[in-house]
Amino acid sequence: MKRFFYYFTVAEWLLWTCSVALIVTSYCIFDDKDPLTLAASLVGVTSLIFIAKGNPIGQALMLAFGVLYAIISYTFAYYGEMITYAGMTAPLAAFALITWLRHPYRGNRGQVQVARLRAREYLLWALVTAAVTFAFYWILRAFHTANLLPSTISVATSFFACCLTFRRSPYFALAYAANDLVLIVLWILAAREEIGYLSVVLCFAAFLVNDLYGFFNWMRMRRAQSTPPALPQS
Repeated sequence: MKRFFYYFTVAEWLLWTCSVALIVTSYCIFDDKDPLTLAASLVGVTSLIFIAKGNPIGQALMLAFGVLYAIISYTFAYYGEMITYAGMTAPLAAFALITWLRHPYRGNRGQVQVARLRAREYLLWALVTAAVTFAFYWILRAFHTANLLPSTISVATSFFACCLTFRRSPYFALAYAANDLVLIVLWILAAREEIGYLSVVLCFAAFLVNDLYGFFNWMRMRRAQSTPPALPQS
Protein backbone atom coordinates (compact mmCIF):
# COMPACT_ATOMS: atom_id res chain seq x y z
CA MET A 1 0.00 0.00 0.00
CA LYS A 2 2.86 2.39 0.81
CA ARG A 3 4.45 1.67 -2.57
CA PHE A 4 1.13 2.31 -4.33
CA PHE A 5 0.64 5.58 -2.45
CA TYR A 6 4.03 6.91 -3.52
CA TYR A 7 3.51 5.73 -7.11
CA PHE A 8 1.54 8.94 -7.77
CA THR A 9 2.88 12.43 -7.13
CA VAL A 10 1.15 14.85 -4.77
CA ALA A 11 -0.17 16.76 -7.81
CA GLU A 12 -1.60 13.55 -9.30
CA TRP A 13 -3.30 12.58 -6.06
CA LEU A 14 -4.74 16.09 -5.85
CA LEU A 15 -5.96 15.94 -9.45
CA TRP A 16 -7.62 12.55 -8.93
CA THR A 17 -9.17 13.57 -5.58
CA CYS A 18 -10.60 16.81 -6.98
CA SER A 19 -11.94 14.97 -10.02
CA VAL A 20 -13.65 12.34 -7.87
CA ALA A 21 -15.06 15.02 -5.55
CA LEU A 22 -16.49 16.94 -8.52
CA ILE A 23 -18.05 13.81 -9.98
CA VAL A 24 -19.59 12.62 -6.69
CA THR A 25 -20.88 16.10 -5.83
CA SER A 26 -22.47 16.62 -9.24
CA TYR A 27 -24.00 13.15 -9.05
CA CYS A 28 -25.58 13.91 -5.68
CA ILE A 29 -26.94 17.28 -6.84
CA PHE A 30 -27.98 16.75 -10.45
CA ASP A 31 -28.26 13.06 -11.22
CA ASP A 32 -31.40 10.98 -10.86
CA LYS A 33 -29.37 8.62 -8.69
CA ASP A 34 -28.51 6.25 -11.53
CA PRO A 35 -25.58 4.29 -10.06
CA LEU A 36 -24.37 3.34 -13.54
CA THR A 37 -23.55 6.98 -14.33
CA LEU A 38 -21.54 7.34 -11.13
CA ALA A 39 -19.72 4.04 -11.67
CA ALA A 40 -18.79 4.93 -15.25
CA SER A 41 -17.52 8.37 -14.26
CA LEU A 42 -15.37 7.05 -11.41
CA VAL A 43 -13.91 4.25 -13.52
CA GLY A 44 -13.21 6.68 -16.35
CA VAL A 45 -11.44 9.32 -14.30
CA THR A 46 -9.38 6.66 -12.50
CA SER A 47 -8.33 5.17 -15.83
CA LEU A 48 -7.05 8.57 -16.96
CA ILE A 49 -4.67 9.02 -14.05
CA PHE A 50 -3.10 5.62 -14.81
CA ILE A 51 -2.98 6.37 -18.54
CA ALA A 52 -1.26 9.68 -17.76
CA LYS A 53 1.49 7.60 -16.11
CA GLY A 54 1.72 5.31 -19.15
CA ASN A 55 0.47 2.39 -17.04
CA PRO A 56 -1.42 -0.39 -18.90
CA ILE A 57 -3.87 -0.64 -15.97
CA GLY A 58 -5.40 2.52 -17.37
CA GLN A 59 -6.30 0.76 -20.62
CA ALA A 60 -7.99 -2.08 -18.72
CA LEU A 61 -10.10 0.48 -16.84
CA MET A 62 -10.83 2.35 -20.09
CA LEU A 63 -12.19 -0.89 -21.52
CA ALA A 64 -14.67 -1.09 -18.63
CA PHE A 65 -15.54 2.59 -19.01
CA GLY A 66 -16.27 2.12 -22.72
CA VAL A 67 -18.89 -0.53 -21.98
CA LEU A 68 -20.55 1.48 -19.20
CA TYR A 69 -20.59 4.71 -21.21
CA ALA A 70 -22.12 2.94 -24.21
CA ILE A 71 -25.03 1.86 -22.02
CA ILE A 72 -25.54 5.40 -20.71
CA SER A 73 -25.44 6.83 -24.26
CA TYR A 74 -28.12 4.38 -25.35
CA THR A 75 -30.54 5.81 -22.77
CA PHE A 76 -30.48 9.22 -24.50
CA ALA A 77 -30.45 7.88 -28.07
CA TYR A 78 -26.85 9.00 -28.57
CA TYR A 79 -26.31 6.03 -30.83
CA GLY A 80 -23.11 7.54 -32.17
CA GLU A 81 -21.60 7.49 -28.70
CA MET A 82 -23.00 4.02 -28.04
CA ILE A 83 -21.60 2.56 -31.26
CA THR A 84 -18.30 4.45 -30.91
CA TYR A 85 -17.57 3.29 -27.37
CA ALA A 86 -18.99 -0.23 -27.56
CA GLY A 87 -17.76 -0.99 -31.07
CA MET A 88 -14.58 1.09 -31.25
CA THR A 89 -13.25 2.62 -28.01
CA ALA A 90 -13.64 -0.51 -25.89
CA PRO A 91 -12.13 -2.93 -28.46
CA LEU A 92 -9.29 -0.52 -29.25
CA ALA A 93 -8.62 -0.11 -25.52
CA ALA A 94 -8.20 -3.89 -25.35
CA PHE A 95 -5.85 -3.75 -28.33
CA ALA A 96 -3.94 -0.85 -26.76
CA LEU A 97 -3.64 -2.83 -23.52
CA ILE A 98 -1.95 -5.67 -25.40
CA THR A 99 0.30 -3.24 -27.29
CA TRP A 100 1.33 -1.38 -24.14
CA LEU A 101 2.14 -4.63 -22.35
CA ARG A 102 4.33 -5.65 -25.28
CA HIS A 103 6.27 -2.37 -25.21
CA PRO A 104 7.35 -1.73 -21.60
CA TYR A 105 10.03 0.87 -20.97
CA ARG A 106 13.24 -0.93 -20.07
CA GLY A 107 11.29 -3.93 -18.81
CA ASN A 108 9.11 -1.86 -16.48
CA ARG A 109 5.54 -2.99 -17.17
CA GLY A 110 4.26 -0.04 -15.15
CA GLN A 111 5.36 2.38 -17.88
CA VAL A 112 4.98 2.03 -21.63
CA GLN A 113 7.69 2.98 -24.11
CA VAL A 114 6.65 6.29 -25.69
CA ALA A 115 6.79 6.21 -29.50
CA ARG A 116 7.84 8.91 -31.95
CA LEU A 117 5.68 8.81 -35.07
CA ARG A 118 6.60 10.32 -38.40
CA ALA A 119 4.44 13.03 -39.97
CA ARG A 120 3.29 10.67 -42.72
CA GLU A 121 1.84 8.27 -40.15
CA TYR A 122 -0.20 11.08 -38.55
CA LEU A 123 -1.43 11.93 -42.05
CA LEU A 124 -2.33 8.29 -42.66
CA TRP A 125 -4.40 8.07 -39.48
CA ALA A 126 -6.05 11.39 -40.29
CA LEU A 127 -7.14 10.02 -43.69
CA VAL A 128 -8.41 6.80 -42.11
CA THR A 129 -10.29 8.86 -39.52
CA ALA A 130 -11.91 10.93 -42.28
CA ALA A 131 -13.08 7.78 -44.06
CA VAL A 132 -14.46 6.24 -40.86
CA THR A 133 -16.21 9.49 -39.94
CA PHE A 134 -17.84 9.74 -43.38
CA ALA A 135 -19.16 6.19 -43.07
CA PHE A 136 -20.39 6.75 -39.53
CA TYR A 137 -22.29 9.89 -40.51
CA TRP A 138 -24.66 7.87 -42.69
CA ILE A 139 -24.93 5.10 -40.11
CA LEU A 140 -25.83 7.57 -37.37
CA ARG A 141 -28.25 9.36 -39.64
CA ALA A 142 -29.99 6.09 -40.37
CA PHE A 143 -30.37 5.50 -36.63
CA HIS A 144 -31.86 9.00 -36.19
CA THR A 145 -29.10 9.90 -33.76
CA ALA A 146 -29.79 12.89 -31.54
CA ASN A 147 -27.59 15.96 -32.30
CA LEU A 148 -26.15 14.34 -35.42
CA LEU A 149 -23.37 16.82 -36.24
CA PRO A 150 -21.61 16.91 -32.84
CA SER A 151 -22.12 13.14 -32.55
CA THR A 152 -20.30 12.68 -35.86
CA ILE A 153 -17.47 14.98 -34.76
CA SER A 154 -17.20 12.93 -31.57
CA VAL A 155 -16.66 9.81 -33.68
CA ALA A 156 -13.81 11.53 -35.51
CA THR A 157 -11.99 12.77 -32.42
CA SER A 158 -12.51 9.53 -30.53
CA PHE A 159 -11.29 7.31 -33.38
CA PHE A 160 -8.21 9.46 -33.98
CA ALA A 161 -7.43 9.41 -30.26
CA CYS A 162 -7.77 5.62 -30.12
CA CYS A 163 -5.39 5.20 -33.07
CA LEU A 164 -2.74 7.39 -31.45
CA THR A 165 -3.23 5.59 -28.13
CA PHE A 166 -2.33 2.14 -29.37
CA ARG A 167 0.53 3.68 -31.39
CA ARG A 168 1.78 5.17 -28.07
CA SER A 169 1.98 8.77 -29.28
CA PRO A 170 1.72 11.52 -26.64
CA TYR A 171 -0.68 13.39 -28.91
CA PHE A 172 -3.44 10.89 -28.17
CA ALA A 173 -4.14 12.93 -25.03
CA LEU A 174 -4.76 16.09 -27.04
CA ALA A 175 -7.11 14.18 -29.34
CA TYR A 176 -9.02 12.94 -26.30
CA ALA A 177 -9.10 16.50 -24.93
CA ALA A 178 -10.74 17.60 -28.19
CA ASN A 179 -13.19 14.72 -27.81
CA ASP A 180 -13.95 15.85 -24.25
CA LEU A 181 -14.91 19.30 -25.55
CA VAL A 182 -17.29 17.76 -28.08
CA LEU A 183 -18.83 15.53 -25.41
CA ILE A 184 -19.31 18.47 -23.07
CA VAL A 185 -21.35 20.15 -25.82
CA LEU A 186 -23.31 16.96 -26.49
CA TRP A 187 -24.29 16.41 -22.88
CA ILE A 188 -25.11 20.08 -22.32
CA LEU A 189 -27.66 19.65 -25.10
CA ALA A 190 -28.95 16.54 -23.34
CA ALA A 191 -29.05 18.34 -19.96
CA ARG A 192 -31.34 20.98 -21.44
CA GLU A 193 -33.97 18.25 -21.67
CA GLU A 194 -33.01 16.23 -18.59
CA ILE A 195 -31.10 18.02 -15.83
CA GLY A 196 -29.69 14.73 -14.53
CA TYR A 197 -27.27 14.60 -17.46
CA LEU A 198 -25.49 17.67 -16.10
CA SER A 199 -23.47 15.28 -13.97
CA VAL A 200 -22.12 13.76 -17.19
CA VAL A 201 -21.14 17.26 -18.39
CA LEU A 202 -19.10 17.82 -15.24
CA CYS A 203 -17.63 14.34 -15.58
CA PHE A 204 -16.21 15.18 -19.00
CA ALA A 205 -15.00 18.54 -17.69
CA ALA A 206 -12.92 16.54 -15.20
CA PHE A 207 -11.79 14.26 -18.03
CA LEU A 208 -10.63 17.32 -20.00
CA VAL A 209 -8.33 18.47 -17.20
CA ASN A 210 -6.97 14.93 -16.77
CA ASP A 211 -6.30 14.52 -20.51
CA LEU A 212 -4.44 17.81 -20.65
CA TYR A 213 -2.32 16.67 -17.71
CA GLY A 214 -1.81 13.35 -19.48
CA PHE A 215 -0.34 15.12 -22.52
CA PHE A 216 1.98 17.15 -20.29
CA ASN A 217 3.18 14.04 -18.45
CA TRP A 218 3.65 11.96 -21.62
CA MET A 219 5.82 14.69 -23.13
CA ARG A 220 7.84 14.65 -19.91
CA MET A 221 8.07 10.86 -20.10
CA ARG A 222 9.27 11.05 -23.71
CA ARG A 223 12.03 13.48 -22.76
CA ALA A 224 13.09 11.30 -19.82
CA GLN A 225 13.10 8.14 -21.94
CA SER A 226 15.21 9.87 -24.59
CA THR A 227 17.91 10.70 -22.05
CA PRO A 228 20.63 8.02 -21.94
CA PRO A 229 20.91 6.33 -18.53
CA ALA A 230 23.73 7.57 -16.35
CA LEU A 231 26.84 5.41 -16.35
CA PRO A 232 27.71 3.80 -13.01
CA GLN A 233 30.47 5.48 -11.04
CA SER A 234 33.78 3.64 -11.20
